[in-house]
Amino acid sequence: MKNEQQFVKSKQRVADHGEVFTQPREVNAMLDLVKEETERIESRFLEPACGTGNFLVEILRRKLAVVERKYKNNQFDAERYSFLAVSSMYGIDILMDNVIECRNRLLEQYTDWYTALYKKTYKEEQLIAIEFLLHLNILWGDALTLETPEATPKPIIFSEWSLVSSTQVQRRDFTLDMLLRSQPMEGDNLFSDLGEEAFIPTPIRTYPLCHYLEVANESVH
Repeated sequence: MKNEQQFVKSKQRVADHGEVFTQPREVNAMLDLVKEETERIESRFLEPACGTGNFLVEILRRKLAVVERKYKNNQFDAERYSFLAVSSMYGIDILMDNVIECRNRLLEQYTDWYTALYKKTYKEEQLIAIEFLLHLNILWGDALTLETPEATPKPIIFSEWSLVSSTQVQRRDFTLDMLLRSQPMEGDNLFSDLGEEAFIPTPIRTYPLCHYLEVANESVH
């Protein structure tokens, strides 16, 4: 795992992309401004320049601490609510190596937490589902153009995940462009569920309901 005290990977990356990593003290100070939201399991966060995940790692730590406190003695509830916690976190970075490292850090963090909590009873299917979520939620893209930074750019597409029953999950895909254009000027969160007036954009695709442990099998890439 990357040294948390490292500010930059290289001077060239700073020059080319303005890449400077936020340190833990600043990360926590900023997240404490919205402390209640960081500790709400289903609250959705988007980091548009996520780097290697310093903000997302701390948000996940806080969410999993709430899951553990509330549901530690019920493995089924801990599994589905921790799935919900991970599914609510989104990131974009223009550099693919950062995207890969961010996904890996979050997966490692979740795996360490889950396997420590349920040493003898953890499920491989749970870890596969979490890895799939991170693959779709942490994306390579340019948050300024709202597209992938490749020779033939494609729209950035995020999946919204909703637990509609104790085990069934609904996946709906939205373009980031649509989500941003649908937001009021004062800047409500993407996928806002905090106010009645939040505009809900039309998904470009809605998937059949499936068991949350089977999302990697049932969802079409």
